[in-house]
Amino acid sequence: MSLGDVVERARREGFVGRRSELTSFDSALAGRSTHRVLFVSGPGGIGKTTLLMEMRGRARAAGRSVALLDGREVDPSPEGFRTALRAAGGEPGVVFVDGYEHLGAIDGWLRRDLIPALGADDVMVLAGREPPGAAWRADPGWRRVVAFHRLDYLDDSESSDLLARAGVDGAARDRLLPLGKGHPLALALLADAAAAGTVPDRLADVPDLIAALMESLLREAPTEAHTTGLATCAKVWLTTEDLLRDTVGESAPEVYAWLQRRPFVVTRARGLTPHDLTREVLDAEFERRSPDRYRALHRVIHDHVVAGIRAASGVDRQLLAQQLLYLHRYSPHTTLINTMRTHGSAAVVPARADEHGEVLAMIERFEGPASTALAERWFADQPDGLSVVRDADGVAGFGFHVICPSGSTLEDRDPVVRAVLEYVSRDAPLRPGEAVDIARFLSGRNEHQRDPYAVLSGAVSSIMLWCTRPLAWSFIIPSDTEFWGPYFDYLAFQPLVEVEFEGVRHVGYGLDWRRLPVDRWLDLMNEREHGGGTGPAPESMLRPPPLSRAAFGAAVRTALQQLGRPDRLVGNPLLGGALGDTPDELRAALEDAIERLADEPKGEQLRSVLKRTFVRAAPTQEAAAEVLGLPFSTYRRYLAKAVEEVTDLLWSVEIGAVPGRRLSTF
Repeated sequence: MSLGDVVERARREGFVGRRSELTSFDSALAGRSTHRVLFVSGPGGIGKTTLLMEMRGRARAAGRSVALLDGREVDPSPEGFRTALRAAGGEPGVVFVDGYEHLGAIDGWLRRDLIPALGADDVMVLAGREPPGAAWRADPGWRRVVAFHRLDYLDDSESSDLLARAGVDGAARDRLLPLGKGHPLALALLADAAAAGTVPDRLADVPDLIAALMESLLREAPTEAHTTGLATCAKVWLTTEDLLRDTVGESAPEVYAWLQRRPFVVTRARGLTPHDLTREVLDAEFERRSPDRYRALHRVIHDHVVAGIRAASGVDRQLLAQQLLYLHRYSPHTTLINTMRTHGSAAVVPARADEHGEVLAMIERFEGPASTALAERWFADQPDGLSVVRDADGVAGFGFHVICPSGSTLEDRDPVVRAVLEYVSRDAPLRPGEAVDIARFLSGRNEHQRDPYAVLSGAVSSIMLWCTRPLAWSFIIPSDTEFWGPYFDYLAFQPLVEVEFEGVRHVGYGLDWRRLPVDRWLDLMNEREHGGGTGPAPESMLRPPPLSRAAFGAAVRTALQQLGRPDRLVGNPLLGGALGDTPDELRAALEDAIERLADEPKGEQLRSVLKRTFVRAAPTQEAAAEVLGLPFSTYRRYLAKAVEEVTDLLWSVEIGAVPGRRLSTF
């Protein structure tokens, strides 16, 4: 026995899986099928070469002469291929070609000339990263003799078997199995690491492994734009061409088409998604290579998704909300993310009236008849607040939001809602036009509030609501605080209310959006997506306590009088709120509101009065009236009306009814 025979035996003893591919090859080899050409395709490291070695061993055991060619070492010309074939064994009956993607230039020649000239019992196996071209599938003759095999990732049983054959013990196998995610090369490298005494918790803990996998993944990225496209694909749940326009610019269509052809990328109905291992390897390597660029890319993606949530509606909006949640996959949202990975993202959609019964049955099962009766009344009062996830058996999970004040008697009859509103009234009362969002009911069919579909329903419905509707407060009311507490600590929501109802302790986790506006909260979440962090938002991010409507009006009047002296705006109570953090920003907001008056009915005269009084101020009000050609009494009446109108406009910004600080941007 030669050393080569020893290596061959060891290789075959370590081989696992690929039953269907081997059955297809054995049938072709024995003449039990019409197939004589087998295509094997898949990403780097998926095990194409290992499979060819196993097939070669079987062919030799059957007494067939074989040749194994490496496409990287063959000149891609007819003569070059014939020369390599002669050097490998003359006229072998079974030919294996690895790295077939390097021989694209002679694909047509092989199909038209060389392969048809083979013996009727000869077999050729072509293995490459790319699937075969359409010409192999379009011709009825070739369809009869060609078999196509796309190599998939190993299942858990096969992965565990591979690790065991590599000498990894049971405890280490249990830790390495989820890291390898069925990728043969990754599992082999993890087995090597374990043999050297390292059983990592994360792929990023094994930089040599990451480097080896990256080499197999990035070898064919033709430009920097394509590499950035890969990084984008690694970060998000679904990659779309619209998103790529923000990350790679005008190259987006080309990069999208290239990604779509990658064997480790799956095309879904609404975008592209890579295999989990590919995603984690790319993500870890890009962060290691260039942390600053990685964070900048993350921010571009984050902003693209948030803007999309605000501009979209229906299914598109909820899909984008899932995109935003997926950016938090290393946070306590692990259960949610694992559900999305396992089952694909499920749609969170408004409930139909005929689904209320299924939802109420869940509430009765887990929370009792009193809660069910309250929920039924709330569903009748605010049906739009109920969102569900559906599966083949009906409603799999749901979340229900109550918006208050609603004028409903349920606000007093529901002890949980009543306790929340009493807290708000004591701590930071609502002002005219403001609203409180209360996520009142939440459940999944199987595991109540721990059910992955409960997490999905609650998280997606909340994101959509928080990003698109002006709110003063949001509260979420779980009863399973052991499970939900870490979520809300990560989200900077604090436990503010406790209610005992039907023998169950409900805790209200709340956030005052007037102190921490949604855009600042999203900034905080963007930071926590990278480095983690929990607990309340830092004081530096918080606005001052909200002004009452009367105090706000008084502050506006004072600020108008000080427009000509911006230095005097330094102590104005409006600073730090929705109108600006600095005197210059506040002054700009006031002047924008004055200009905006011209868009109101009969507003041109009011704008002129304010400009002559505060912007290009006359020495006295009497002088202003004279310049405007108005009797002084009429001028005073117009001035009072103009101040009232501009205060109303600014108040709409303060309470979020109009987004942003600058009215001129709307």
